[in-house]
Amino acid sequence: MSQTGQRAVIVAGWLVAAILAVLVGVVGIGLVGLTGREADTMSEADVEQALGEVPATAPPSATPAGEPSPSAVSREQSFRTRGGTVVAGCDGIVSMSPAQGFGVHERRQSEGEFRGVRDDHVRVKVELTCVDGVPHIDERDDD
Repeated sequence: MSQTGQRAVIVAGWLVAAILAVLVGVVGIGLVGLTGREADTMSEADVEQALGEVPATAPPSATPAGEPSPSAVSREQSFRTRGGTVVAGCDGIVSMSPAQGFGVHERRQSEGEFRGVRDDHVRVKVELTCVDGVPHIDERDDD
């Protein structure tokens, strides 16, 4: 087979492969349901009706750092800090969820530390204390 014939076979093979890849993608999207069919979309009237059926709730109030949130259970409470959210009770820290840009560096029973993900010198240390059966978090920034 000549060099020109080989090139033609290679080009034809690539074209067939590209067409098959596109067809597989289209069929896959159709199976998943990402085609944006009319049945999947809601009209403006449908949206307003659905929103009208949802009961109105009061917006959550902001709580200062280190203060327990009002919706927290009396034994375990949630505390918002600059580094993230800490859930704790008098028995110890239950969980630490970092805010955007932070990661959990250390978590012990009564203390923990959030660190910046881009600059690990940005630190927010938290310490758990318990007064009259109510947990409190002391927040300390160590930049």
